[in-house]
Amino acid sequence: MLDPKTLDDLARRFSESLPEGVRELQQEVERNVRSSLQSTFNRLDLVTREEFDAQSKVLARTRNQLEAMEARLRALEGSADGEQTEEN
Repeated sequence: MLDPKTLDDLARRFSESLPEGVRELQQEVERNVRSSLQSTFNRLDLVTREEFDAQSKVLARTRNQLEAMEARLRALEGSADGEQTEEN
């Protein structure tokens, strides 16, 4: 697979070799495409990678706390069952 920097360099050199009229058209198309993509991405309500990673960490901590609470509840229920057996 080609290195992204190599692709960028090829695209830049190709763009620079275009006649002025075509270059202006290219720039206009690029602005329109960029604007359309930005509008589409805004409607999709996407999150950044940093936000995703932060929420993943919060979820992992919450999951660990829930598992610890479930284990504690099982232990408490077990000791309560043991006390009820002794009373009978």
